[in-house]
Amino acid sequence: MTSGASDEFEEFDIVVIGAGISGIGAATYFRRELPGKSLIVLERRDNIGGTWDLFRYPGIRSDSDLHTFGYEFKPWRHENAIADAPLILDYLRETVDENAVAGLIRTGHRVLRSEWSSAESTWTLTATTQDPYGAAVTKTIKAGWVFAATGYYNYDEGYSPSFPGSEDFEGVLVHPQHWPENLDYSGKKVVIIGSGATAVTMVPAMAKGPGAAGHVTMLQRTPTYIMPLPRVDRVALALTKLLGERRGYAATRIKNIWTEHFVVEGLRRFPRAGRAMVRRENIKRLGKGFDVDKHFNPPYAPWDQRLCAAPDGDFFDAIKSGDASVVTGSVARFSKRGVVLESGEELAADIIVTATGLNLQLFGGMPIEVDGRRVDVADTIAYRGTLLSGIPNWAMAIGYTTSSWTLKVSLLCRYFIDLVKHMDAHGYDTVVPVAVPGMTTRPIMDLQSGYAKRGEDVLPRQGPVKPWRTMMSYPEDAKALRGPVTDGNLEFGVRSAGRRAAGQQVAHV
Repeated sequence: MTSGASDEFEEFDIVVIGAGISGIGAATYFRRELPGKSLIVLERRDNIGGTWDLFRYPGIRSDSDLHTFGYEFKPWRHENAIADAPLILDYLRETVDENAVAGLIRTGHRVLRSEWSSAESTWTLTATTQDPYGAAVTKTIKAGWVFAATGYYNYDEGYSPSFPGSEDFEGVLVHPQHWPENLDYSGKKVVIIGSGATAVTMVPAMAKGPGAAGHVTMLQRTPTYIMPLPRVDRVALALTKLLGERRGYAATRIKNIWTEHFVVEGLRRFPRAGRAMVRRENIKRLGKGFDVDKHFNPPYAPWDQRLCAAPDGDFFDAIKSGDASVVTGSVARFSKRGVVLESGEELAADIIVTATGLNLQLFGGMPIEVDGRRVDVADTIAYRGTLLSGIPNWAMAIGYTTSSWTLKVSLLCRYFIDLVKHMDAHGYDTVVPVAVPGMTTRPIMDLQSGYAKRGEDVLPRQGPVKPWRTMMSYPEDAKALRGPVTDGNLEFGVRSAGRRAAGQQVAHV
């Protein structure tokens, strides 16, 4: 393959990077609310959908209900409130078609670097794609704004710790992020290492139904809180029947937002009561003879890490039926036949799945430069959870970790729209958050999960108070992000004339 570049470039007011659930939502909001702005969406992969197209492991689904995980402007019509990936992907494709967003999306465009010029008040993005003959082509795209909807994990590589003896294992070793097409596990002994949402999803999917494994073992080093949730929201169905599709959907969203808010706040304020509640539910599902305290009694409080959902209790049903089991212990090494624990016990396996998590990465790992200076994102502080200190005209979309991801993204998009409209009304061309010198900071993700801890050195920080504190509560954010657009932490720039005029005045608002 050959590589080529051109001196020609395209120019847009707003470039959205990423065509997953965040990018598609952002493009829809911006197209509606900022009709005078030129807009494009760059997606590195050949398909839209992000996570919901990339991951192909058995049973992949959302842990959040689709009445809040879906967009506020597009009702979720399927009866399953907790839905599998194919249904979510269909929903995203419908969104693209119904809102005329397809023409804005360019798939197969990977942004390699982003460079800001204060002299031009413009971002220059370098992207690579392919021409119709498959040859690599480099493109230059200029933008007034970049809205990064890339998520926060590495699409190329999942997290897989080094296990001693892994080269000795004679079976199939696979990470869920790179699930082999047509992997046949029917009748096989499967060991899934991990106890997060991915493992909890895969256990019942692989243990039941056509092509089921002979037996599935979930091997966990530390227990996880797992709660059964109804797959179908009967109240949502009733509200839809009573109020109609759109009003019923809106009413269900409000119900679920506040229900989840009170549950999370209740578990955090009263962790002992929360732990007891989860324990009672686990015993109810598994029976009094099951050692719940050994396998489902984590050493941390509820919501120090995100709770895992089991739709209709499918995870517990698989264990109770004997089709699956849980083993709590640490891996000593792999053997030819499976996994050897530190206790000396050996778990036989034909297939080992390392559901050990994700590697965090922002913006696809691309370098960001401001006036020729490389910016380390980990040194920046998030302003209102979307702008970054010291980086002009750059917004990011990171959703909630303790609630439905999309709820936060919708609020961030609305704040972005209000900010752009404010700048247009006052003739501003640039804006950058300026942090208070010496501000104390902490990680932006207030979770004790392994992936959050591993990613602290690649993610922005947050401050101690608003607007530098990143909130994980929709009711709080709804007030903060729908309030006044400006405060003393933003520095606005005004050019005298033209996009590339050199003169610039500064206003603190």
